[in-house]
Amino acid sequence: MAHDTPEGPAEMGAEMDYAEHERTYDLFLTVTKYTCLVVIATLIAMAFGFFTAAGFISSTILFILICAIGAWFLR
Repeated sequence: MAHDTPEGPAEMGAEMDYAEHERTYDLFLTVTKYTCLVVIATLIAMAFGFFTAAGFISSTILFILICAIGAWFLR
């Protein structure tokens, strides 16, 4: 079938939506950044809860505190 717009690699004349590419990449970086924050906060809170006498409630409070401070720094 014949198409009016070129298809294939950009070198061959295919149009690229660079604005959409930039938005997608920014979203990917944001999701990755906050996922790393939550994983690190979870590991620290688990270590605090398991290896000290603090307990579950204290480690949960620490997790929330680390996530809040980290989100403030990462914004």
